Amino acid sequence: MAAPLYMDAVIKPNRSMNRRGLYVLLGVLVACNLMVATFLLVVGAPPVLPFLGLDILAMGLALRASFRASERAEHVRVTAEAVTVSREDEKGARLVWTSPTAFTRVGIDQPGEHETRVRLMMSRRRLTLGRALSPPERLDFARALERAILRARAERTS
Repeated sequence: MAAPLYMDAVIKPNRSMNRRGLYVLLGVLVACNLMVATFLLVVGAPPVLPFLGLDILAMGLALRASFRASERAEHVRVTAEAVTVSREDEKGARLVWTSPTAFTRVGIDQPGEHETRVRLMMSRRRLTLGRALSPPERLDFARALERAILRARAERTS
């Protein structure tokens, strides 16, 4: 029989634009730059044209990096035996952090500020969680994680 899960959360960055929106945005940017390029050719300023191409290239690379970053994920699981955090980056690499529930603490650094951090701590080991969340969401997540760890500990002792 599988051990009960006290928390099973997946944290992913929120993205408001999908791939279709990306292509529409780049298409509008290309159309606007073509209109400006046509005007500059008529006026007699062709040296500016390569910079319009660099503008589109830079915007495309920045949006591509943003979409790749949206593929990051943190998977947090709390059972009576262990707290397990599995991180997967955009390239598919995984980092797994496991600690016994009985010795794991949740820490909140700089509460109320924009740089609020949620950390799992065990002895001298620390792991920062929820970077993709807003500061109020981090505080809510920290409280929920703390409650889950306390419930898991209660099961072990009963």
